[in-house]
Amino acid sequence: MKITPVTINRLTLLKLPAAYFTGVRVRSVTDESCRVTVRLGWANKNPFRSMFWAVQGMAAELSTGVMLMRLLSQKKRKASMLVIETKATFSKKAVGNIVFDCLQGAEIAKKIADLSQKPQQIWLHAKGLDETGDVVCSFSFLWSLKGKN
Repeated sequence: MKITPVTINRLTLLKLPAAYFTGVRVRSVTDESCRVTVRLGWANKNPFRSMFWAVQGMAAELSTGVMLMRLLSQKKRKASMLVIETKATFSKKAVGNIVFDCLQGAEIAKKIADLSQKPQQIWLHAKGLDETGDVVCSFSFLWSLKGKN
């Protein structure tokens, strides 16, 4: 499967409906970065009129996971992917359109190259920025990668 925003957004409808129906969308993916957006709306709002933290987490995780999927696909490598640890901080109410970027393509490519020797782990990070460019949240995910034959 070619990893593009269109294919991933269709995949979320079928395999990750909670992300799809709360408005999480992949906007761009390259070898260096992945951008995911989500807009505050009825389906993802908490009682405090801001975005529910778990929706922010889905968008952040998707930005990191899509990068892994794309680079594994390009290198024609098969691997089990699993988030084994996560950390998050929240610095401001998330309202409006929130953008999550994972910018660690080079680090991911190196880990994938080392995957043939042994299983790998990598911390991937995504910050959520609001429409004014302020950081509203920051997520880190420890991904475990195990090569398949």
